[in-house]
Amino acid sequence: MDEEAATPSGRRAPKGDKRQRTRAALLEAARELVRERGYEGTTLRDVAERAGMTSGAIYGNFKNRDDLFLALGLTYWPPIVPRYRPDATFAEKMRALAEATLAAIPARRQVAGGRLTGMAYALGHEAMRAKVQEVTAASYEMGAEWLRSIATDADLPMPAGQLVCVIHVLTEGLVFQRLLTPDLVPDEVFYAAFAALAQAPPSARR
Repeated sequence: MDEEAATPSGRRAPKGDKRQRTRAALLEAARELVRERGYEGTTLRDVAERAGMTSGAIYGNFKNRDDLFLALGLTYWPPIVPRYRPDATFAEKMRALAEATLAAIPARRQVAGGRLTGMAYALGHEAMRAKVQEVTAASYEMGAEWLRSIATDADLPMPAGQLVCVIHVLTEGLVFQRLLTPDLVPDEVFYAAFAALAQAPPSARR
């Protein structure tokens, strides 16, 4: 399982591809084990064995168990990325974000349980919570830079650093509530929520 695969042309795949395949196999094995045993019951040795690899393979990709668990979240619950025209208005970009959030729901439905148990695990482990905060802070900074690149300060309902946080909790809350009570959170709610951000009165922007 750890051997390099040949490409359609018969040549060996680049080593970088092998590393990506190894990492993907380890993450999938970890995902299966977490579903079966929970985070507390999943060890690095078990993950390596489930993937058919040695312990060296897992330590070559992840520093420790928390690093592996963090990678699980980033892999199976990736950021929502909207698509829009370069000349789109801020309101149109917010609508595109609503559309992207709705489009992400089917894939998120498959992993929502793991996401929630991962959050519960982080809440009970200070070191893991610190890692999550560090990664989230970096993500917020990137998101704030994105907001500043697509809109002027006058277009934003609040400072970019605050808005990116609001957008994050808005998307997370909408997705989870849609999965839990789909009839109470129709598509129109998503569109209205993001439209409200784009239509905030001037007084809310100070």
